[in-house]
Amino acid sequence: MADFRFTNKELYCEGLKVSTIASRVGTPFYLYSYHKLVTNFNEIKKAFSPINPLVCFAMKSNDNMAVIKALAKEGAGFDIVSGGELQKALLAQADPRKIVFASVGKTDEEIILAIKNGILFFNVESEPELVEINRLAKKLNKTVQAALRINPDVSAATHDKITTGTLQKKFGIDLKTALRMIKSSSKYSSVKIKGLHIHIGSQITTVEPYVKALSKVSSFIEEVRAAGGKLEYLNLGGGIGISYTGEKVPQPKDYAQRLLPILKKVGLKIIIEPGRYISATAGIFVTKVIFVKDNGVKKFVIVDAGMNDLVRPSLYDAYHEIIPLKSTRNKRIKVDVVGPICESGDFFAHGRMLPELKRGDLIAIMDAGAYGYVMSSNYNVRGKVAEIMVKGNQMSIVKERESFKQLIAGENIPNFLK
Repeated sequence: MADFRFTNKELYCEGLKVSTIASRVGTPFYLYSYHKLVTNFNEIKKAFSPINPLVCFAMKSNDNMAVIKALAKEGAGFDIVSGGELQKALLAQADPRKIVFASVGKTDEEIILAIKNGILFFNVESEPELVEINRLAKKLNKTVQAALRINPDVSAATHDKITTGTLQKKFGIDLKTALRMIKSSSKYSSVKIKGLHIHIGSQITTVEPYVKALSKVSSFIEEVRAAGGKLEYLNLGGGIGISYTGEKVPQPKDYAQRLLPILKKVGLKIIIEPGRYISATAGIFVTKVIFVKDNGVKKFVIVDAGMNDLVRPSLYDAYHEIIPLKSTRNKRIKVDVVGPICESGDFFAHGRMLPELKRGDLIAIMDAGAYGYVMSSNYNVRGKVAEIMVKGNQMSIVKERESFKQLIAGENIPNFLK
């Protein structure tokens, strides 16, 4: 992470010392590097440039308005999964003609909002959904575009909870049903089926699952064409993983090298939906040591952040590198890094060898720019943390720390309890 580096034994984000930022905004907080964010985006764009794809950032990984705006200015499209994400993207002046809408459970209100704003297309996940989109589009006197999200029944080598490309999961349409829907597309007078969409999972660190899925899709495209179907787009989805533990993983150019020959042969306009690869390494999570505890069996470093702020370790047993903001030669000891939440699952690391820490020390949880703040909650009545973005030697609070007043906004005690 070149944009997060040590200079004179202090961790910097671009041109600013992270400890200085902490002294200004307090802890805990998420910190994003603008330069790293746009560099990651352009790395993917460059790798696949021979086919000039539309790169739609998966907002589910990080929906901060500054992140969206920075990527929109670079020409990014957006992969959304809710009406809220659509509204955020539009507020950040994203081009609606570069927005694609997935989700197995789009509500009527969300579909109507998307139709009225003229998004590129819906990634349709079931036959009942296509029926409903057609009904609402007809009611609004609009014709909309759709891509069928097909489920290629391919298992990706990733955590079971983020595998999405097998028929044991809720996502997408089986190939037999998809072909029947395309053959009968004339009955959907207000929807044009213009493409196919796949998404086989998240944090995938080998190229093979994509090759396998694309091979299946290529054969299916031939079936569609033989049946008279006319396709314009193929959406590959996202899922390109990063290295959380330092192991070597394929880079965008490695995926492109294997996939470009297949994609060129398919001959359709290509859309890709990376999220984690763009945002994860562009962010860190900074927290402060409150206590160091030794119970005779284990040593615990207790910090002021909890699983409500960063749930990935609790939810997926996810690994994040943890480093002090000040480089030190203190002896390394084995510790659990834990938070203040009243759950045994409230941890950031188990049995981790870290330099000896003391009360008040600041630590950074690395590669936290994806699925960090977006998955946070108010569990234990804890306000959500601040988000900061740095560009060069400038910093901006891009999301204020949530106050108690904001946290309880909308709550009321009924008259019968007064």
